[in-house]
Amino acid sequence: MSIWVDNDTRLVVQGITGKEGLFHTRRCVEYGTNVVAGVTPGKGGRQVDGIPVFNTVREAVAATGANTSMIFVPPAFAADAVLEAVDGGIGLVVCITEGIPAHDMLRVKTALQMSSSRLIGPNCPGIISPGQAKVGIMPGPIHRPGNIGVISRSGTLTYEVVHQLSGQGLGQSTCIGIGGDPVVGTTFIDCLQAFAGDKETTGLVMVGEIGGGAEEEAAEFIRDNLDIPVVGFIAGLTAPPGRRMGHAGAIVSGSTGTAASKIQVMRECGLQVCEELGKLGGFCREFF
Repeated sequence: MSIWVDNDTRLVVQGITGKEGLFHTRRCVEYGTNVVAGVTPGKGGRQVDGIPVFNTVREAVAATGANTSMIFVPPAFAADAVLEAVDGGIGLVVCITEGIPAHDMLRVKTALQMSSSRLIGPNCPGIISPGQAKVGIMPGPIHRPGNIGVISRSGTLTYEVVHQLSGQGLGQSTCIGIGGDPVVGTTFIDCLQAFAGDKETTGLVMVGEIGGGAEEEAAEFIRDNLDIPVVGFIAGLTAPPGRRMGHAGAIVSGSTGTAASKIQVMRECGLQVCEELGKLGGFCREFF
């Protein structure tokens, strides 16, 4: 009843000794995630709250069997941290860091295509399978276990959607923030393919925003491959053309990538589209 993270997740935190890394490591531990190691070059041999710290990911994997990484490394070094995790044999890499240069991410994207690793992010809140594991910065208490999958480009909108779903008694199987940068490791379609293979996910919420064509492509995939109800929401309906709205990828060029065009395609592909964020929970209740 989940994808990618569960009770078998063994997490290593890259950047565990930094302020943000330590804070969110503790929140993950409190949630019940099995954090087995941390990595900070030059600080190997230490412990943080009883968690052993290693100089490299490869050392951490060899000693602890870590299979998932969460990255809190400054933007200038984050791409190399992802590549180190991939080289170290980590299957799922979750990069929270924002502000990574697009050129660096193109290099990472190429390396991922030649590996068996999956990257979620960068510039994302992470992933959570409620009641099993939390790998990211999302507030754990708003989630509840259930059968609704959530995929979003926005972290804060993910939290709002989850809060409303839980308020309606609609628990979640897995919630994923894929990130709002132009180049990300995991797309809407990647997530949809995984949810399609999870028979206990009985409904999906897809939260998109202006810019690019990912939501339209995802809607067409849903039309052709999924037979469960999907509710869509697009942020930025009133955004002025040509102005970036929050995320680096949230910019409309010409007549493409607008909220209206995305909503039209989603409806044509059979998705139920809610246009008012404040009513999304009740809207979902009608279909799930």
